[in-house]
Amino acid sequence: MQKRFGLPSAIPESGLLALVAVFLTALTNAAFFSNVLDIYPATARNIGFLISVGWVFAGVNFLLLWLVCFRRTTKPVVITLLMLSSVAAYFMDSYNIVIDKTMLLNVANTDVAEATDLLSLKLVLYFVLLGVVPSVLVYRTRIAFQSGRKLVVTRLKWAGVAAASMVALVVIYGDYYGSFIREHKQLRYYSNPGGYINAAAHFSGQFFHAKAHVLRPVGLDARIPEMDTHRELIVMVVGETARADRFSLNGYSRETNPLLQKNDVTSFTNFWSCGTSTAVSVPCMFALADASDFDNDTAGSTENLLDVLTHAGVNVLWMDNNSDSKGVAERMEYRSYKSSDNNRMCDVECRDEGMLNDLQSYIDEHPQGDIFVVLHQMGNHGPAYHKRYPPAFERFTPVCRTNQLEECSEEEIGNAYDNAILYTDYFLSRVINILKNNDSAFEAAMLYVSDHGESLGEHGLYLHGLPNFIAPEAQRHVPAIVWVGDNFNEIDTRSITARRDENFTHDNIFHTVLGFMEIETSLYKKDMDILVHSEE
Repeated sequence: MQKRFGLPSAIPESGLLALVAVFLTALTNAAFFSNVLDIYPATARNIGFLISVGWVFAGVNFLLLWLVCFRRTTKPVVITLLMLSSVAAYFMDSYNIVIDKTMLLNVANTDVAEATDLLSLKLVLYFVLLGVVPSVLVYRTRIAFQSGRKLVVTRLKWAGVAAASMVALVVIYGDYYGSFIREHKQLRYYSNPGGYINAAAHFSGQFFHAKAHVLRPVGLDARIPEMDTHRELIVMVVGETARADRFSLNGYSRETNPLLQKNDVTSFTNFWSCGTSTAVSVPCMFALADASDFDNDTAGSTENLLDVLTHAGVNVLWMDNNSDSKGVAERMEYRSYKSSDNNRMCDVECRDEGMLNDLQSYIDEHPQGDIFVVLHQMGNHGPAYHKRYPPAFERFTPVCRTNQLEECSEEEIGNAYDNAILYTDYFLSRVINILKNNDSAFEAAMLYVSDHGESLGEHGLYLHGLPNFIAPEAQRHVPAIVWVGDNFNEIDTRSITARRDENFTHDNIFHTVLGFMEIETSLYKKDMDILVHSEE
């Protein structure tokens, strides 16, 4: 075939790597160049710099391939990178997300249902056109391999030309590259395949490091004081992907919290998440470490809030309608409600409300001791927001009915998202009603807080998961709500309400729950407990 069209019968290895580098740079990095142009809009003055960015980027990709491809490894490595880069390009182009180690952690923790929500014809087209087709061409191409000294000399020549041209361009446009490197480090997260390769290296390092750790106990001194003769019943609802600014309790113009509005709840208006993904925020909110010191590696090898509660003799249950507890409830009683085997309220998917069918029975089965129950919602998990609520809650229309959010208007996306918030309002009101029915026998309370927020198309961003330092407010400003029963004499609801506009984060949850449960331990920090008035 190659001879018929006058093409060489074989292509030099370095030549193939150069072609692949150009292909990856030009066709799988739309998100990268789009973000570059947002910062450096094309003008007659900077057009040379922008062209140089493309050349330098291609040079980096070539050197990357040059380092990892050698004779027999060339085709397998190139084909693997083409396949992975096509998928990475789809998600970055469609949702303007980045593939960092946290995103890889999310992928590792994603279940089949969540993954299915992300499948689309567009993803298949990306995979076929940018992955499969070029891979087939690479597979069928004959590569002219050299050996010995000639191989070394040739490879060094190609690498030298690439490196020299890159250095020359950086020197020529030094003023631009100075700000590019110092002030816009976030752009490197959008590079494909370099971004996800770097993330994979960090992720694998954390994984193997974590395997070597031995579980470190904390809070072994935790106890319920003898003078505390009242039983506590605390339900903590861990929300999913909810934004504080979409709750009418916080001033949103739409009535998305009509039922909570009728209950005596306190909604904290200035509450912030530890991270921008479930895999980070859920372990973080139950960890002793503050967000500034938190990492999943350490969290996985250290006992958490639930362990401290069990040390004190509390009955602890984790009920989950999400993917899982992200390692938090590994040593606790755990019940999954993701299938109709346990959840009696399933239609297109199993509903959060199904967890409540077993809540009262669990309470009745534990006639002694305090009770702490976590309800982990499916909540507003995207991109298929229209699946997150039963049809009866579709109040705001028209709605986006595809996972291709870029194909919908912001109004349609917002309507579907707000309907899911409306369902959460109903779910939380049902939790409160169950607690009210147990108020005479317990000091009962509910704490609700979302794990992170969500981008709904603002500035071209969708979903969540951006690194904290570049994440928009929408991905980190989360709703937090407290309801306290009439029999909870130790807590002054007026003091809680007085603090509703103060700045709080997931760091406060560890100490607030200890305060709710009235547990004594050296770990407890009174100034981090949102139930305690700041002037006390």
